[in-house]
Amino acid sequence: MKGLAERPVMPANATDLELLRRFEPVVRYTKGEPFYPIDIERYIEECSLWIHNPDGSEQQLVKQGELCVEKLVEIREDPFGTVQFLRFIEPLSLTESAQLLARQRRHKQDNENIFHAGVGRLARGGFLPRMADALFSLTLLLRGRVPAAVAAAAELNYHDLQQKDEKYIYYGRLVRQNGWTALQYWFLYAYNSWRSGFHGVNDHESDWEMVSVYLYEQDEMLIPEWVAYASHDFHGDDLRRRWNDHQQLDLEDGHPVVYAGAGSHASYFQRGEYQAEVSLTLPKWLSSASKAWNNFWRNTLGQSMRQESNPFRIPFVDYARGDGLSIGPDQIKEWSPVQISEETPWVSQYRGLWGLFARDPISGENAPAGPMYNRDGTPRNSWFDPLGYAGLDKVPPPPAELTLLEERCAALDQRKAELADKISKKASELHTMGIEAKAMQGNPHLAKAHMTLEKLVIATSDELKELRRQQSNNDLLLQSLTRRLNRLREGRQDDPRAHIRHLATPVSTSQLRFNRAAETWAAISLSLLLFGFVALIYFAPQFLWGGLALMLIVFVVIESILRGTFIQTVTTTTVILAVISSALLLIHYWRQIIVAGLIGMGVFLLLQKIQELRQ
Repeated sequence: MKGLAERPVMPANATDLELLRRFEPVVRYTKGEPFYPIDIERYIEECSLWIHNPDGSEQQLVKQGELCVEKLVEIREDPFGTVQFLRFIEPLSLTESAQLLARQRRHKQDNENIFHAGVGRLARGGFLPRMADALFSLTLLLRGRVPAAVAAAAELNYHDLQQKDEKYIYYGRLVRQNGWTALQYWFLYAYNSWRSGFHGVNDHESDWEMVSVYLYEQDEMLIPEWVAYASHDFHGDDLRRRWNDHQQLDLEDGHPVVYAGAGSHASYFQRGEYQAEVSLTLPKWLSSASKAWNNFWRNTLGQSMRQESNPFRIPFVDYARGDGLSIGPDQIKEWSPVQISEETPWVSQYRGLWGLFARDPISGENAPAGPMYNRDGTPRNSWFDPLGYAGLDKVPPPPAELTLLEERCAALDQRKAELADKISKKASELHTMGIEAKAMQGNPHLAKAHMTLEKLVIATSDELKELRRQQSNNDLLLQSLTRRLNRLREGRQDDPRAHIRHLATPVSTSQLRFNRAAETWAAISLSLLLFGFVALIYFAPQFLWGGLALMLIVFVVIESILRGTFIQTVTTTTVILAVISSALLLIHYWRQIIVAGLIGMGVFLLLQKIQELRQ
């Protein structure tokens, strides 16, 4: 096939470690990222082991400094609903928290590893998304929030560990399934600081991420064909890119390049800033009302809309700029690989969480489980089904596809002949039945036999129609497969992104750079509205609703001017006011409207019928 000469290859009899090293990724981080992949031994030694009981109580099983892999994987019989978890940072007092936050600021300044968000997050959404963002922030007070001081302590603790023994670890695994050789690269981070460090969705202790490379064998050589990166809100086919898709996949000396999200550590194929959205879960009645309104707005009124349903979407940014530390072959820092499998004790025998169980009902602040398991202890899909995880369970390796296509075309060709023979015989039967039925006419004593024969004619005709339908479908499929077979024989490949439904693309710089006034307004507008509402309650309660309406109008005008949507806002407001006016007219004058409508219909029908009579 074309393009194979450009790909790195390895002998099929190479060792697992040799294969892992040959295709290990280069990971580029964003400046300001405080955490990089760590080894589990040092991480575990810094943790304590806890258990969360079904009654809500928690108990420490092993103290910090005394934990090791052997103690971590000890078999413990616990009741249903029990959660085992590690704790990287022990509970902090207010004084300790303040000191740690101050030390963290000095540490960042001393190391010149300071993140600058730029302008844009709050200004990317409208007023409703900012209200949703405020509600989301308030929910953190009610559920298991991981305080910012924990992030500071984790950052400083991790830095101290690296100062003593600097390592950058990945855990490599090789799996062979259905003709594919899957290389998995697992990365453990001591902490996910997306929210506290980069204005993202969540924080949690520990973070597991994974990158996969898929190889196939040809002429006793293993050739890379696909790469899959774990990322937010993407699953199956959307996770993978073909090796020769140079517009989507960056390669460096035959190693895939990963752009890691700042704090979140999510993996991206291209450097940039990615728009992430979180939708608040609305009550069922409100969700139904929102969908009904969207349908009315779009289909009935013919108005355009950017969001299909829930308007309460909170904009977040995942910064994958790639302008920070780079780890990998021939980079500033290089990997220290460790092989794992089901035989590795901490992989298969520990089903708990690898960090704090924050009791977050939506799990966003809870630590993840390990490579082999989900948070509830069930097997992780990406571990036991590495092909299905990336949508490759339905994709044969290229050499096998050619053979399968040839076999399938031969089978369809044979089926085509079988159908033609059946159709010929069935058509002949139907002709004979037709002759017999025609001969029976005019003979009353054959009425019963004629009726039976007519039923048989109908059934045989239906069978013939079904055979011809199958013949048509068979011919169309055969034509399609034959064209594809010829393409493969000629060495032509498909569109490398034909399998992708939702393509993750960074937002262009021009879309991000709102001016400072718009960003400032986005930051303070909601608070100003609340303060204004409080002022009306205390100082002018008699003008409460009128004053609130006036404030909303002023806010909408300012918002639209700063966001450059003034004309669009005026148009939308006009349509909404027209709808409200129509509804008010209907409520107050419904009798007159119904009477006028009935009279109009009567006149229309009368004129139509008179016109028919004249014709």
